[in-house]
Amino acid sequence: MLSNSSVRSVFGASRSRVGGSFPRVNVSAPFTAHMQHPSPVSSYCFPVGNRKWISVYGYTQAKALVYSRYGEPKDVLHLHKHSISAPHGTQVNLRLLAAPLNPADMNQIQGVYPSKPPFQTSLGTEAPCAVAGNEGAFEVTATGSNVTSLSKGDWVVMKQTGLGTWRTHAQLDESQLIKIENKEGLTPLQVSTISVNPVTAYRMVKDFCDWDWMRAGEEWLIQNGANSGVGRAVIQLAREWGIKTLNVVRDRKTPEETEGLKKELRDLGATAVFTESQLLSGEFRNIVHDITRQGKEPIRLALNCVGGRSATALAKTLAPGSHLVTYGAMSKQPVALPSGLLIFKDLTFNGFWVSNWGDKNPQLKENTINDVLQLTRTGKFKDIPVEELRWRWDTECAELSAGVQETLSGFRSGKGLLRYEAED
Repeated sequence: MLSNSSVRSVFGASRSRVGGSFPRVNVSAPFTAHMQHPSPVSSYCFPVGNRKWISVYGYTQAKALVYSRYGEPKDVLHLHKHSISAPHGTQVNLRLLAAPLNPADMNQIQGVYPSKPPFQTSLGTEAPCAVAGNEGAFEVTATGSNVTSLSKGDWVVMKQTGLGTWRTHAQLDESQLIKIENKEGLTPLQVSTISVNPVTAYRMVKDFCDWDWMRAGEEWLIQNGANSGVGRAVIQLAREWGIKTLNVVRDRKTPEETEGLKKELRDLGATAVFTESQLLSGEFRNIVHDITRQGKEPIRLALNCVGGRSATALAKTLAPGSHLVTYGAMSKQPVALPSGLLIFKDLTFNGFWVSNWGDKNPQLKENTINDVLQLTRTGKFKDIPVEELRWRWDTECAELSAGVQETLSGFRSGKGLLRYEAED
């Protein structure tokens, strides 16, 4: 324990160094008395240059979008201000660069997603809360003395889901983070959106079909939701691996908008693009027959994120012995399959949940991320379109929660993305 004279020396030196003032601490009381309750620490803060706030104890001021009950984001999200201590041991302090707003994040907030982050009071909230968000890119701002793999200035992503990424700053353990080994040529947008959609696409195409690589360019996959983040990743990865793609999108409001979207996906590398109405029409069988050279180029894999009639139609296009993988259910309708597809075509049906897969295969997840980032550096993997929601220190909670809620609307020009504009 420090003596009272030591306390005077520490505070006197701090006051002299920064040339400012702050509330005087009662040095007649034991030093530990001022450290028993972390919540008042923010009262001992002062501005330093462009850094928003820094504590005399080395604490960083932070804000997080949290929720203490389930519901619509606009109704349950609130902005909680708290303090983060200097890191110790294997702890790492982080500052947010960018975090996407994924459908799974919304479902967690609504309470309808299978996995839910724990509600706790570790951030000093009165009621137990969870920090929203599962994916994001952070910059290391400080490391504990036992951290060996990370340094200040490194970029990282989360190794696990449920850690909470919609926050300006965080303190996590080194073991919970994946370092971006070479951030040159990468942007926060690219890194922040790498862990979910590209990994989902990569693993589904690689793991659920034994492609005949000697027949590159002569085998197909078919997918619905082709303009989604996963769909766009599938198109680009399949192009690199010599797999043709038959892509299905929802009809837009006008023929011009629909054709514009088709062209956008073809420019990414899509072999062919059709609408849901075409998929469900009686003519689609003939379209597939012609496009696959009367079946000489088999459709070996179907990727379904819609369900219902759309999934059934995908399954009907598959060659015998093929796979249909379901990773989403946008229509909220079950996957209904004619018995004949199971009996006479020997089709296999699987589900894929990237969160569960990543938690079970952390090293393979890291390898997959590195593979996709290398394609990104070389220009072979393009950014997804985004609508940025800028987050400054003084941004109000109402603006943030409304922006999050907006991502649940219909057709949008891009994925929602929180971009933190740091002042510290």
